[in-house]
Amino acid sequence: MIETIGRALLFDIDGTLANTDPLHLKAFNQVLGPRGHVFDHARFSRELQGFSNASIGERFLIEEAPERRVAILGEKEEVFRALVAGQIEPLPGLMALLDRADAAGIPMVAVTNAPRLNAELLLSGLGITKRFKAIVIGDELAHGKPHPLPYQEGLRFVDADARASIAFEDSRSGVQSATAAGIPTIGIRTSLSHADLVAAGAIASASAFDDPELLARLAAKMAR
Repeated sequence: MIETIGRALLFDIDGTLANTDPLHLKAFNQVLGPRGHVFDHARFSRELQGFSNASIGERFLIEEAPERRVAILGEKEEVFRALVAGQIEPLPGLMALLDRADAAGIPMVAVTNAPRLNAELLLSGLGITKRFKAIVIGDELAHGKPHPLPYQEGLRFVDADARASIAFEDSRSGVQSATAAGIPTIGIRTSLSHADLVAAGAIASASAFDDPELLARLAAKMAR
């Protein structure tokens, strides 16, 4: 086996492993719309995508007590889980990439601001839960994305070196989190443009995991 000590692949979940952001947008509008907050795609990508529910509650439910914010956003997650059930499809090329990483002995970690129930539902729905050595949940830490702590924790779980690893992210806050942790980050263009992802700190972007340029970059990384 190729020597792989210090390397890891770290993945966001929503919008990165599967294109679930349209369903999150629908769920947010269903729950926050009656409270005066309606989002189109552009506003969703700026103000909601990749942020923790705690920070979303602080911004958009300012008149509510903290426990009510938790309950309201918990309702949003229930709506999302109902919408996504049975509709989870991996981005093109994902399964082949996971197979290659497993064959090369490179550990993989999921790093997300999503609630644990959502993360586990999506990974289970994709049939890839056991592929990941750890699932890091931003809301279970002192700081979620865009703080670097979630990705620092991901590296710690598998004893990996940031510069020898690669992160995959689709949101500004996620790219900022991974790059602040020192991890070269590939932006996945499910919601944001190449320019948006690079402006946030990504070293490159790809439309999916079967992108030829991405595959060439990963092949070089895995062969080291």
